[in-house]
Amino acid sequence: MSAPETVDRVLLTAAVVVLVVAGAGLLGRIWRGPSMLDRAISLDVCAALIIAGLGAKSAVARDAFYFPIMLVLAFLGFTGSVGIARFIAVRDRPRKAVRDRPRTEEEPE
Repeated sequence: MSAPETVDRVLLTAAVVVLVVAGAGLLGRIWRGPSMLDRAISLDVCAALIIAGLGAKSAVARDAFYFPIMLVLAFLGFTGSVGIARFIAVRDRPRKAVRDRPRTEEEPE
C-alpha cells in the first residue's frame, strides 16, 4: 500500500470511530432526554449520523451507489424535523388564562 492509501485508510477508520462514539452518545441523549425537544433533536442527529456512515462506506468502497440513498435520507430527516418542530410549537404554545378574559354580566365573580 502506498503512503496516500495508508493515510486514506487511517482517516476513514478515524471517521468511523468518531461516528460510532457519536452514535453511542446520541443513544444516551435519546434515553435520558430530559425533554421531548432533546429527543427530537437527537433523532435528527441520528439521521445525520446514518448519512455520514453511508458516506464513509461509499468512500471505503469507492462506490457512488449510496449517494441517492443519502439524498433521500437527508430529505426525510429534514421533513421529519420540521414536522416534529411544528408539533412541539403547537403543543407548547402559551394559552390565555381564563382569568385574563373579560367577564360577562351573567358570570359570577
